[in-house]
Amino acid sequence: MSLLFEPINLRSLTIPNRVIVSPMCQYSAIDGTAQPWHAAHLGQLALSSAGMLVLEASAVEAIGRISPGCLGLYSDENEFALDTLITDLRQLNPSAALPICIQLNHAGRKASSFEPWNGGLQIPAEQDGWPAVAPSAIAQNKGETPPQELSIADLDSMKQTFIAAVERSERLGIDAIELHCAHGYLMHQFLSPVANQRADQYGGSLENRMRFPLEVFAAMRIAWPESKPMGVRISASDWDEDSSWDVKEAITFSKKLQALNCDWIDVSSGGVSSKQKIDLKPGYQVHFAQAIKAEVDMPVMAVGLITEPRQAEEILKNGSADMIAIARGFLYNPRWVWHAAAELGATVSAPKQYWRSTPASVGRLFGDTKVGQR
Repeated sequence: MSLLFEPINLRSLTIPNRVIVSPMCQYSAIDGTAQPWHAAHLGQLALSSAGMLVLEASAVEAIGRISPGCLGLYSDENEFALDTLITDLRQLNPSAALPICIQLNHAGRKASSFEPWNGGLQIPAEQDGWPAVAPSAIAQNKGETPPQELSIADLDSMKQTFIAAVERSERLGIDAIELHCAHGYLMHQFLSPVANQRADQYGGSLENRMRFPLEVFAAMRIAWPESKPMGVRISASDWDEDSSWDVKEAITFSKKLQALNCDWIDVSSGGVSSKQKIDLKPGYQVHFAQAIKAEVDMPVMAVGLITEPRQAEEILKNGSADMIAIARGFLYNPRWVWHAAAELGATVSAPKQYWRSTPASVGRLFGDTKVGQR
């Protein structure tokens, strides 16, 4: 039996296989509200037979969007559009009961940015950019307008925006939540001395730098039903030799999250330092996941240039991770899971409308199904 196609339990939620659709920003929302593009994009991913679909990073307040086109969950309009979208997604393959997760985020100093295809840099105020906020008044890149440093009162208020987004997620019937603490966004900014140079209880030592992300997670966990899982995506390294935020500090943070009843750690890296030097190669982040998994008792997810089924299977077999997250691979091949199942001798649940698509050489990819032809 392929490990990639074994189920895994996260609290009361059963994930039918270990392939996770990683959240992918689409930069196609209007005022944080999902558009027809999201229905088309997520619709094909909902038909992928993956174990869980994670919706793209969704801002908890308007100024927390990475770009003007980023999805949000901070208004009734945002919530209503997602309600319609999620209802439709669940109807595409009702027999599979696709678990849906949402990644909640605040961009911090990386907010108010152009879309990647428009350069991705900060939007000037005269072009409808908005003021960004951060742990410290340090710009992401040279020449950009520095963000406003968050006061203690601001932090207390921001916790409430995360709680409100959790409450909206529950009303939407979402199955799981992932808090985004990676890729240089606000929670990662607090964790990293590259972006956090505060002199109060939220800056300086590792204990202080972890404080706000842990407080936010704890508040979210209380607001989220006990039966439903909640995980965290982290950057396990800044890839900056001048930064102390590395896998050792990431392990300490992961252990703290585990003590707060976190259900999984999704291990990525980078995004906070303009001086980062990343050694890009297949599975370049897996060793971070492996190091964290050796130190915690909760499931760990690996992500980053994992493109081949046997590569994913080996990561699980050698104990480096418990789940595999794939992003751009799904954009290129939305049927990645089907092809992986065929290669590894597994079966998947797929819409009956597609059962007859399997080549004869593959066998019964969709289980014991027989489809006639009129």
